[in-house]
Amino acid sequence: MNGVRLPARGPLVRAGRLAGEAGVRRRFGLLRLTCVAVAACLVAGGCSAYREGDALARDMVVTAAAQLGKDLGHRNRVRTAEHVAATEILTDPDGLDSTVRREPLAWSGRTAGDEQATIDVRFVVTVDEQPPVSIGGRGHSAGQAARCYRYVLELYRYTSHQEIDCPSLVVARTPTASPIPRVPDDGRERLAAVLRAATPGTLAWAVRAAFPERHVTVDTVVHEGALVAAVGVPAERDCLLMVRTPGGAIESPGYDPIWLEPGETGCKTGLYVSPPR
Repeated sequence: MNGVRLPARGPLVRAGRLAGEAGVRRRFGLLRLTCVAVAACLVAGGCSAYREGDALARDMVVTAAAQLGKDLGHRNRVRTAEHVAATEILTDPDGLDSTVRREPLAWSGRTAGDEQATIDVRFVVTVDEQPPVSIGGRGHSAGQAARCYRYVLELYRYTSHQEIDCPSLVVARTPTASPIPRVPDDGRERLAAVLRAATPGTLAWAVRAAFPERHVTVDTVVHEGALVAAVGVPAERDCLLMVRTPGGAIESPGYDPIWLEPGETGCKTGLYVSPPR
């Protein structure tokens, strides 16, 4: 037009198209290499996101063993090793993870005075395979681990534990819990009935007769016209304190439970007559 000639467009269009196709090929090549690398990593099990199952199970055992040591904690009651195994190891009130199983294998002694209670426990962990749910996600192969630990319990000390060799032959035994000594369930009714009928001269004899159990202690006193009786099981900090006032009313005075601890007043009439200040 008007004598002006435009340059040919064919070579420019072809050059642009070729450059675009080369860029697509490069991007596709990089994507293909990435996919191949991820697939090879997952198959070989060498990725940091895909863990060996047995190693995971071993770590879970160590964690479970340490947690049990913390749960057994500081001991402040006289207990046989079998009782602890039955009530605190064989059963778990919070519920263990379904992959973890703990088995008391042996137990001896008790937590009393300078004595020790020892309990051997086997932990067994089984994990199923868990593939990564996405690229970069964590997963693990199937695995299992079994390790044994010995727990040492002493009165007024924290529980210690150490790993031991698991026995080659395990004889299945189930620990049983012996009953914990307590003030009888009807203790309050018994004591109230005695106090209503007792006189200052018969108080001590009548309360002792109402509580013939050998593990139950009895302490009585007549204080400013009131009949006072303390009945309990000191080792368990279990105490029933009741008073018949000069007017004939039956009362249960309150007190700080810390006064029942060793070295304090204990389950005595002093909880009412001369309470700590």
